[in-house]
Amino acid sequence: MSDHYTANPGRYNTMPYRRSGNSGVLLSSLSLGLWHNFGDVDRYDNSRQMLLTAFDNGICSMDLDNNYCPPAGSAEETFGRIMQQDLMHHRDELFISTKAGHLMWPGPYGEWGSRKSMLASLDQSLKRMKLDYVDIYYSHRYDSNTPIEETVGALIHAVKSGKALYAGISKYPVEVARKAFSLLKAAGVPCLLHQIRYSMLLREDGNNLFGLHRKEGVGCISFSPLAQGVLTEKYLHGIPEDSRAAKESGFLKVNQVVPLVGKIQKLHDMAVERGQTLAQMAIAWQLTDDRITTVLIGASSPGQILENLKALNNTSFTAEELQKINLILDTPPFWDGIA
Repeated sequence: MSDHYTANPGRYNTMPYRRSGNSGVLLSSLSLGLWHNFGDVDRYDNSRQMLLTAFDNGICSMDLDNNYCPPAGSAEETFGRIMQQDLMHHRDELFISTKAGHLMWPGPYGEWGSRKSMLASLDQSLKRMKLDYVDIYYSHRYDSNTPIEETVGALIHAVKSGKALYAGISKYPVEVARKAFSLLKAAGVPCLLHQIRYSMLLREDGNNLFGLHRKEGVGCISFSPLAQGVLTEKYLHGIPEDSRAAKESGFLKVNQVVPLVGKIQKLHDMAVERGQTLAQMAIAWQLTDDRITTVLIGASSPGQILENLKALNNTSFTAEELQKINLILDTPPFWDGIA
């Protein structure tokens, strides 16, 4: 790509788009998450090239949060800079999200789900991204100390004030999600999307929620499809020194990964038979399920985005292949018990 960005005219030719629940919104099968590698500590040119590579290949859904990247807020600032430099003429082709709920600033209003926190955070996010509105605003996590009516009321206000086009929730347990969907629908602001952690290795959230999503007409965006890198070639031969699992900080622990190495090796062999990398197969596996609207991917380079996009070349699985995956992982079929 040159310094003077010109969008690829064929960017929509190969990307499948999926309808979000009962809405009129179509989202790219893959969405780009800006959780890592878009901060002040990262190379701006690499961040820019990743975003433009995604857009040039039909990824229109960009997922942000108020506190993404070190330092908190810098992913939104980087995104805003790229928008101003390259993409503002394409604003109406992009589906941009942000969220609030995790720690953003010190004091009692810098996190969780109060109306004060949610609406102040949205105003700050819009300023950082240099946008008049976001396409969807999420409550990033359920706050048991704030009435759900208050948190949902903030989402409703965000939409009715024109600062967001749609409302969404993230990581809500099933019974609270049910209540949130009901409150939003009653206010004429139906929930567009629910973000859940979902992968071959972690299916509980989906099994609990897919039936509710379908009943309520809510779309689903899955995050961590590669289980923080476990479903890649990184751990085929143990725990590399530079891996997430090897770091003392972070969510992924060595004792979580070690028991999975043998299973990962078998999944890798299966992916090779399909002509895919393990990461590509893990993404493609999610896209066999029409209850998933879009799969949220992260990346550290433009090349990694292009590699993930190759998952779209083969999203068909035979019944035998799906059964084999479940046997390898000692997991019941992911559609069991779902209406």
